[in-house]
Amino acid sequence: MNDLETNKQTVVAFYDTMFYQCRPRDAVAMYVGEQYIQHNPAVADGKDAFIDYFERMAREYPGKRVEFKRVIAEGNFVVLHCHQTWPGDDDWAGIDIFRLDDHGKVVEHWDVLQRIPSTAANPNTMF
Repeated sequence: MNDLETNKQTVVAFYDTMFYQCRPRDAVAMYVGEQYIQHNPAVADGKDAFIDYFERMAREYPGKRVEFKRVIAEGNFVVLHCHQTWPGDDDWAGIDIFRLDDHGKVVEHWDVLQRIPSTAANPNTMF
């Protein structure tokens, strides 16, 4: 499946369900394929490890939220540019890359995260 708009909607719904709604188990059940390959070194590989990590994040950071600034798709890849808010911690700018299988299910993830500083050397925002 290479329907770019559908892929974008799937990834946004997946991320919103697991991160903002704090329902990673439901997100995996609805949107993840047979496998889940994780490239973030802080999260173990696989569906169960993903669920465990984000259930813990939901407990440790109640009220965390995400704002999608950009959603870009090419082929079976979707890229999210996100503003993450973690109560009691800094805000983060994130780039998440997801690969979907031929059935439109999420099967692989990479990310790059950067703290949003209080001051910058330029007048531009991170978004």
